[in-house]
Amino acid sequence: MNISILYTLLKKSTGVSTDTRKIEKGNIFFALKGPNFDANAFAPKALEMGASVVVIDDIKHFVEEDERYFLAEDGLKMLQDLANYHRKTLEIPIIGLTGSNGKTTTKELMKAVLVKKFKTAATVGNLNNHIGVPLTLLAIKDDDEIAIVEMGANKPGDIAELCEIAEPTHGVITNIGRAHLEGMGGPEGVLKTKTELFQFLRDNGGKVFINSQDTILSNLAKRFDKPVLYPNSGDFCEVTFQEANPFVKFSVEENGTVFLSHLIGAYNFGNIATALTIGKFFGVEMEKAVEAIVAYQPSNMRSQLMEKRSNLIILDAYNANPSSMEVAIRTFGEMTGKKHKMLIIGDMFELGEHAEAEHARLGEIISEYQIEKVCFTGQLIAAALANYPKALYFPDPFSFRNWLQDSNLEDYLILIKGSRGMKMEGLVDFI
Repeated sequence: MNISILYTLLKKSTGVSTDTRKIEKGNIFFALKGPNFDANAFAPKALEMGASVVVIDDIKHFVEEDERYFLAEDGLKMLQDLANYHRKTLEIPIIGLTGSNGKTTTKELMKAVLVKKFKTAATVGNLNNHIGVPLTLLAIKDDDEIAIVEMGANKPGDIAELCEIAEPTHGVITNIGRAHLEGMGGPEGVLKTKTELFQFLRDNGGKVFINSQDTILSNLAKRFDKPVLYPNSGDFCEVTFQEANPFVKFSVEENGTVFLSHLIGAYNFGNIATALTIGKFFGVEMEKAVEAIVAYQPSNMRSQLMEKRSNLIILDAYNANPSSMEVAIRTFGEMTGKKHKMLIIGDMFELGEHAEAEHARLGEIISEYQIEKVCFTGQLIAAALANYPKALYFPDPFSFRNWLQDSNLEDYLILIKGSRGMKMEGLVDFI
């Protein structure tokens, strides 16, 4: 099937969908295969739901006499090729964004800043993989003036592949930590994979933004001619951290004013500084950029602040890995403001052979702080008991919920953190 023909159909369509549950009238439906599903069988349903075209890659589902059917050799490859074809028609900055932690928060902050000057397209939610990135690119409209493309990875080569599809002109790495260790083959694999974005930009004359306060990232700066360094290197944009107890306070450049964000934890300062730096680079007035940061409200269980009676809950249950868990615990350990403190930690997934050691290490980190109540829940986190035996341990959610309900907690600052699969948000209703 000729990609230019499909692109002509795209321009006449209402967009692209890969999910029959979310099809809008006039969409092009791509029937993708996964380990547990084959969407080729849903092509008739997609047409019934209003799709204008269906792209399939299984000939037994192909209806030759129906001109709305298009047969591809590989549906996913066709989706990616179509996205790249569209990207090549765009003459706007494409900012690639990756990192072990903070990608989505940074993306949302960058978007909030950039919309002060530009019609801005950005990744929706966390659609940052080999399917999500093409969908993000295909959603960029002809009148958009700048785009932010979030890129995630589970194994080496993933970011390089996404760069070939998105062809970013600018890029930022939030940080390089210990995430997806199982698929990455250890910390060295994480470093290699995340820096594939910078490698693409170096090879193609792109511009990189580097947080000079991050030791690993600052070491990469020497590879580039005139990288944009921040937050307070003095090279470009002066952003200074003040405190985080629990909200991040920061000041900007020569202005002596200290601004208060709605973001919790010192680890969010880098995300704020990134957004302000990129905003300034693209000509957003600093006053408007700061206004956007101050107005931003975190949601979707990413350092989300919640109140239950006299308790203040930090719900950070969207995801967890060893590096994000460490900074969250350390930040929480230093927070004040409530009479009592309780830490609730769940399992971290996708660590492979590193799982036991990384969970045990959390016990060591927690032991450095005076936290009144520490609760572990899950199977893997049991390893932390070796270094923090006084924690309360609940192997299953049912016993833990009963304990929480019976505890009648009052005037506590509570951090809840664990991997997405642990569904830690379910605990909030029992506090």
